[in-house]
Amino acid sequence: MRLHLLQVGYGDDEPVAARRDRVAALVAAQEGADLVVLPELWAHGGFASATWAERAEAPDGPTARAMADAARACGAVVHAGSLVERDGDALHNTSLLLGPDGALLARYRKVHRFGHGRGESEVMTPGEEVVVVDAPLPGGPAGAPALPVDPGPAVERGLPVGLATCYDLRFPEMFRALLDRGARLVVVPAAWPAARAEHWRLLVRARALEDQVLLAACGTAGTHARTPMAGASAVVGPDGAVLAEAGEAEEVLVVDVDPGVVDAARAAFPVLADRRLGVAPPRR
Repeated sequence: MRLHLLQVGYGDDEPVAARRDRVAALVAAQEGADLVVLPELWAHGGFASATWAERAEAPDGPTARAMADAARACGAVVHAGSLVERDGDALHNTSLLLGPDGALLARYRKVHRFGHGRGESEVMTPGEEVVVVDAPLPGGPAGAPALPVDPGPAVERGLPVGLATCYDLRFPEMFRALLDRGARLVVVPAAWPAARAEHWRLLVRARALEDQVLLAACGTAGTHARTPMAGASAVVGPDGAVLAEAGEAEEVLVVDVDPGVVDAARAAFPVLADRRLGVAPPRR
């Protein structure tokens, strides 16, 4: 499976519409990708909370439409990063996963809001749902998931992909919930600041290692809202090894991975079978 992580760089001087067009063209050009991943809030500004209300869109607004067109153009599954979604009076930090035909496969509203009472935690309404979707990607499991609990029947046998966003990385219980719903690959778009770049590197490895999943974490480059961004997009294996990492500037990180390494890692070191706390009983 070939992953293309698009580490988009931008500043406050680039209009949203111009950035949307530029990034849509970049996504459309990703021939040969199975999965294309964008960063968190790349269109509306990851730290630009003062303008989120005026820039918010419906889930089928211009950013979603541009990404659906781009997915059809490149013929890949596209994780469109996240956008500021308006739902009535509420704003959500919402990720969209799109199929190669541009159809919506899944929507995830970010559960954990950053800001400690300011910024995102003040402006955004948290999501409530943990999302895993069987995506049309190569490497889906041939049999039942090798997990300590039964996540229930899958709608179709694609690759189970879990969705998380940026600050969610600091909450391991969420990644356990993704694991227990069958996730083998977790995709994490982010707008992570350079001041805490080492936290990012540590957390993406820890979440992959402790849950024995592949993890694709796509960050942001550049400086906006007076905040230098960390970059450092990465793909991490289920043993915690960094398979590839981007630099600090805008970059397309292309990584070939074998989803079979997840089952191999779980079989070689079956730590998940020894869990005792917070494990739901198997369904009968």
